[in-house]
Amino acid sequence: MSLHLVPEQSGAELLDEVKATLQRYVILPTEAAADAVTLWVAATHAVPAWEIATRLFISSPQKRCGKSRLLDIIEALVYEPLVTVNISPAALVRSIGDDPPTLMLDEADTVFGPKAAGDHEDLRGLINAGFQRNRPYIRWDATIRKPESCPTFAMVALAGIGNMPDTIMDRAVIVKMRRRAPGESVKSFRGRRDRPGLLDLRNRLHAWIRAHLTDLENAEPDMPVDDRAADAWESLIIVADLAGEEWGKRARAAALSFTERDEEVDAAGQLSVRLLKDLKAVFGVDRTLYTATILDRLHKLDESPWANYYGRLFDARDLSKLLAQYEINSKNVRENGGPPKKGYTADDLYDAWSRYTPREGERYERYKGDIAGQSGSGEILVADASATGQTSATALSWEVANVAPVAATPPKPRREADPNSCTECGYLLDPTLVQAGITIHPGCRD
Repeated sequence: MSLHLVPEQSGAELLDEVKATLQRYVILPTEAAADAVTLWVAATHAVPAWEIATRLFISSPQKRCGKSRLLDIIEALVYEPLVTVNISPAALVRSIGDDPPTLMLDEADTVFGPKAAGDHEDLRGLINAGFQRNRPYIRWDATIRKPESCPTFAMVALAGIGNMPDTIMDRAVIVKMRRRAPGESVKSFRGRRDRPGLLDLRNRLHAWIRAHLTDLENAEPDMPVDDRAADAWESLIIVADLAGEEWGKRARAAALSFTERDEEVDAAGQLSVRLLKDLKAVFGVDRTLYTATILDRLHKLDESPWANYYGRLFDARDLSKLLAQYEINSKNVRENGGPPKKGYTADDLYDAWSRYTPREGERYERYKGDIAGQSGSGEILVADASATGQTSATALSWEVANVAPVAATPPKPRREADPNSCTECGYLLDPTLVQAGITIHPGCRD
């Protein structure tokens, strides 16, 4: 790489030029996003100074939002870009050295999306490992009959529709692109015409950064965020501080705004857990409920968000969306012998209840026998007010405390036990689990 340092040009001026260049060709969602991408581009030129290699994830909900165009511009500005739409783990580890390239993975949703993620676990593991220094990939070299230690540490940019696996997004600065609105315009990008100017800017940026590697390596900035967010933003803020006070302020403001946005996303996950907890009370001893019944009972719960959900009543679409995170879907059910309508069963919710909600003050009653025409047995949660000494101030007729054992309605005679049945409750287990010596349903072990 040829270096053309302009002595009179300060670091702040260089970063300003990089940001203006990005915004000339791409509509970025916010000024904070433009600052973040600018600082990430600069940070790729200082990888030898970092302990953490921050990921940049360029996301959008649909096509034609500018993801690939932004990746084109970034590719001309980062240090030693390695651009691909897919790469094998073996090729990746052999492309990374002591001064690694910047990996740029376009169409990442085709690699890590829901339909393909299971086929690329090794690649995801390598990208995650490369977030932190000294996490090598160990392979057996058959030619020398010795293990080979391959570095994984490198800066990575990914672009794709939707989200990536949580383990990747948790290590990334996430820029969510949008389609251009009417009236928004950008300059068209033509490689032959525009690339030489971008490469010149890259060379000047590289010379400035590499002249201060020792300063960057020894810097200990005051961080506005903590934990994993601090890891991801530290190198960007160090570069900003090197450029001067104004860029330092902008970098910290960007880190705060990005972290607050990510916490709002996390809040949606917390809301789904709150829904699971409230559904325990909603179902009580009922086995199946219509969606309309569930919503009515949710709306009547004290101190719940469902009666005023973003200024309106929580509806069937909201219920379906939150439960879909746990692979729980509505289906035709019969409530109290009524006609089939869309609804949910306690048996479908049990696994999510057992995994994501606490059990203090609650006990499980086990129901054996056929369930809604299905063989096996189910388990539902019954509220036990005796454990807390409290009942709802607006107890509805369906809320039950201290429920008596359900032996009053004897179970149907069981058919001859299936060899793959749980020895406690009769639940049909995966035959491979039984072959491995696991003969008890996880719910029975808990």
